[in-house]
Amino acid sequence: MQHTYHEGRIVIVGAGIGGLSAGALLAQKGLDITVLESHSLPGGCASTFSRSGFRFDAGATVGCGFHRHGPLDRLGRELGITWPTMPSPVAWEYQCGELSLQLDHMREDILARFPGSAPFWDEQEEAAAILWALAKKGLAWPPATAGDIGKLLGMMPKKVSTLTLLGKLAGNTVRQWLGRHDLDTDSEFVRFIDAQLLISLQTTSSAANALFGAIALDLPVRGTHRITGGIGTVAKELAGSIEKNGGQVLYGKEVVTIETHKGKARAVTTADGERFEADAFICNLTPASLAAICPEATSGGKSNKSGWSAFMLYLGLEERVCEKSGCHLQLVRPAGTLGECSSIFASISPSDDSLRAPEGKRAMTVSTHTRPGHWWQAMKQGRDAYDALRKGYREDILSLLEHAIPGIGNHIVAEHDATPVSWERWTGRKEGFVGGTPQTGLWGARGPRTKLANLFLSGDSVFPGQSLPGVTTGSRRTADMVELYLHRLQGKQ
Repeated sequence: MQHTYHEGRIVIVGAGIGGLSAGALLAQKGLDITVLESHSLPGGCASTFSRSGFRFDAGATVGCGFHRHGPLDRLGRELGITWPTMPSPVAWEYQCGELSLQLDHMREDILARFPGSAPFWDEQEEAAAILWALAKKGLAWPPATAGDIGKLLGMMPKKVSTLTLLGKLAGNTVRQWLGRHDLDTDSEFVRFIDAQLLISLQTTSSAANALFGAIALDLPVRGTHRITGGIGTVAKELAGSIEKNGGQVLYGKEVVTIETHKGKARAVTTADGERFEADAFICNLTPASLAAICPEATSGGKSNKSGWSAFMLYLGLEERVCEKSGCHLQLVRPAGTLGECSSIFASISPSDDSLRAPEGKRAMTVSTHTRPGHWWQAMKQGRDAYDALRKGYREDILSLLEHAIPGIGNHIVAEHDATPVSWERWTGRKEGFVGGTPQTGLWGARGPRTKLANLFLSGDSVFPGQSLPGVTTGSRRTADMVELYLHRLQGKQ
């Protein structure tokens, strides 16, 4: 859609990747964009912050979606952004007990260790290719209007075999899909698949929808990219694009209320008393966080008890201890429920990125999935209980890291951590939930619409969910909906 606007004021609450992506696309079309961010830097969960002489990626650490024609590649081309990236030969290394797999474009290690899985991967690649193509066309899911339904029908593949494959996967979990290939009884393979799905879909094969699983399992094949300066560079570039096109990104502006009138948002007020009116609003917030400042906007304000937060360790390391390690390590214990230190993901800054660490040092971000509830309970019990919980998680993570990087504990020169309590404080995410909603079913997906006609959601709560490619893809739909709303509004004036 291409429209010329004489007016069109848009306020975006939150400078996460979702809000910035939608804002940059709309600013390029001449709309008046104001982004309000409570923090002092952009990016939210995908920011990079400075501490103790290092620059640490806050949460998200893997540069996905920059492959040719991928969501970030396409976004950069449209906005005139040249991303400072370099492709990585290995997406990440998976280690579980004695099993070590390099996840690369060809899946050589996976097929060598699990040769019987080849038919499954062939089917996965076919499904993923279809889904990437649909995403490129602007997949309007979940459908919100008759027009969305018509668009979906027009996008559907014409080949019967393709439709049959998509239909089978849409109604199955990943575990059922594995069962059709007699892989569901191979505990080692299922453990590997579950670990991949947890970091990309926030759930495991017994609950993950197979269509979501098909695209999630494709990310290592499409490749990852290292980003000079850290993952926060993406947000910095998007914020710069908004400003280049006449918009503004204001920091230290925490939105505390959203005024409504006759089914529409009218203005937002910040903690320092400023009031911003607009014709349309985008909230880069979780539904629960949106409900806290505007109960009229959503019925999805209850806590997501099945969702996850993360415990993080930020380590400044002497370079020599990690010279033999890749940029990304996924370390998993052979048994036990995944998350809560039984599985961790560690990302190490490149040795030649002087923006991330002093000479002879490296910055490492380590995360493990954790349920938020017991962290808040510990806070209620007192600081000693909370600090004891932090200490226990730190020790468990370092014990797992020692298997991959022997002696790492003796080479730490700086250390910080973050808990669900930290995530709520830093990002405003209620109770510290991160990563979006577990992707367990197609019909449980959330679109950008809210109960207010001119207020829309963006971010990892909106289909297709978390990750850079997921969030930017969802933000395109948000931007399209805002543009259509304003076009119709002007038609009535």
